[in-house]
Amino acid sequence: MLKKLSRRAFRRSLWVYHCNSGACNGCDIEILNVLTPYYDVERFGIRLVGSPRHADAILLSGAVTRPTLPLVKKVYQAVPAPKLVFAVGSCAIGGGCWYDTYNVTGGGEKAIPVNYFIPGCPPRPEAIIYGVALALGLVDKKVVPVELKQMEFPVDMYRWQRLLETNNVIYKLLGEEDDRLNFGGKRDGQDSAG
Repeated sequence: MLKKLSRRAFRRSLWVYHCNSGACNGCDIEILNVLTPYYDVERFGIRLVGSPRHADAILLSGAVTRPTLPLVKKVYQAVPAPKLVFAVGSCAIGGGCWYDTYNVTGGGEKAIPVNYFIPGCPPRPEAIIYGVALALGLVDKKVVPVELKQMEFPVDMYRWQRLLETNNVIYKLLGEEDDRLNFGGKRDGQDSAG
């Protein structure tokens, strides 16, 4: 539903207000890097504005601290509806390494409703562009197929090598009786003569 609303409401351009709520400036530098001629997001119609009253979206960076909490709420209220909120960086998502400190209230969701999360510390400019383009419906969501799964340890190295040779996918290795019975060189459905 949000994707359809974004496509209808922000067809031609997206004006963005950058809100720093207590960041270390790592994410801020990457956000400003997106605006340079090398990445040139204005070709997509994305433009940085100086006032939240002119913005369609908020790029929130940094963990929300106690002093900036009311200011972040005021910025959110100043942006006219419909609006999008992007939490950029691990601090804006969940508080980062300061999530449990005395002066940090948490990530952006503790203060305002966040629509999209762009992870990283700091996120690369390509990730920021991809996240905004995904929200606008300019690109399709990419999902990487999972080929290997986490193994449970301890695993006998000879057993692990044999299973790697027979299967491309590693599943749960411990507790499988048929593997222990077939460890002597036999495969499922074969006897010792085959």
